[in-house]
Amino acid sequence: MFAIHFSSHFLWRFFFVVGVVLEGIGHGLADGWFDAHATFYGANQSPSTLGGACGYDNTVHAGFGVNTAAVSGALFRQGEACGACYLVMCNYWLDPKWCLHRATVTITATNFCPPNNNGGWCDPPRQHFDMSMPAFLRMARQGNEGIVPVLYKRISCKRRGGVHFTLKGQSNFNMVMISNVGGSGDVRAAWIRGSRTGTWVAMHRNWGANWQSSVDLRSQNLSFKLTLVDGKTLEFYNVVPSTWSFGQTFASENQFT
Repeated sequence: MFAIHFSSHFLWRFFFVVGVVLEGIGHGLADGWFDAHATFYGANQSPSTLGGACGYDNTVHAGFGVNTAAVSGALFRQGEACGACYLVMCNYWLDPKWCLHRATVTITATNFCPPNNNGGWCDPPRQHFDMSMPAFLRMARQGNEGIVPVLYKRISCKRRGGVHFTLKGQSNFNMVMISNVGGSGDVRAAWIRGSRTGTWVAMHRNWGANWQSSVDLRSQNLSFKLTLVDGKTLEFYNVVPSTWSFGQTFASENQFT
């Protein structure tokens, strides 16, 4: 005779999967979920201002609403994760005191949670979500100002309207903030084309969701081409009229799905 010993971590994962299958709640929770932790920040700030390291001046105007999060470096990927969507569930099986049972929230990555290199929750290789307060309270109880265990998975972003292009920069330095991106939400590559240049010019990520080029495209209609992390590519023709000026935002008619 021999005994088989299971760790507590294995057991809660086992019962989590079994419970999901039995309850059949329709989210496919038995597949593709990962462990992480979550906190909240910005309690004394408007949640629409938590665009931080991605460069979103206002997360509502950017198309993301107030359910957003700063993510740790393991998820942020040097800004590539800006605009990505996650379904996050407080892990009631590990923390029934503070987690709401089966409560989930869809959040968009809009900021970076920096490491403190002293065992902090955002230190690598930890996966962590520092959420806006409205997002956090969709899945956790009021009154907990600590850390809760969560489960998360990547999901497709559902956006209203088309992709937004905000023109920044000056003279022949063009910087474009790209937001309200559907599909996987995270942009891997971007190109810009003026109506007189005739060719696609590769842009480079300056920081966060801001992409730059050094071609003088003033007084030209502007088109864009984007490739997302999942490999999907779309072209957005003549989104910006030739009368554009820096500081304006334009929305395309088409969108990733």
